[in-house]
Amino acid sequence: MPLNEHDNDQVDESFVKEKEAAFADFIQRKGLKTTRQRNTIISTFFRLRGHISVEELLNEVKKANPRIGYATVYRTLHLLVESNLVEERRFGDGLARYEGHSDVEHHDHMICLECGMISEFYNPRLEALQEKLAEENNFAIYRHRLELYGACKDTEACAQRKNKKAAEAQGA
Repeated sequence: MPLNEHDNDQVDESFVKEKEAAFADFIQRKGLKTTRQRNTIISTFFRLRGHISVEELLNEVKKANPRIGYATVYRTLHLLVESNLVEERRFGDGLARYEGHSDVEHHDHMICLECGMISEFYNPRLEALQEKLAEENNFAIYRHRLELYGACKDTEACAQRKNKKAAEAQGA
């Protein structure tokens, strides 16, 4: 069943505050300082949806504080990964994307090689089949990642997304 990242466009402020507090605890345990720039980056990241690249996050962060630079965003994302609040994902296009960990069920990804759209899905039958295969092969699964690569069947919508991305890249 597909998981639409935009089903609920309302930002869950309690979720954002929870992640900010968890990151503040992590920073304190590491003996690092909390900075206004890091706080802006963290807050912005957890208000965004989807699979965010460094560049996309930087563009959003600059709306709140134009003095925050690429290196600060990059370093903060890596601290988020180290804190286990965020996972770095690579979908074969050379870009690292970052996805916030959630207490929601596991999900997998379908990636369009034409327009770059990343769709999340969860299928309990697929999960059960993986468990059955592991059991049959005397294997314990600790984690897994399923990524399906292909193309959108709605070629018109796909072309529109592709053109929009190309236009945004030219404007950047």
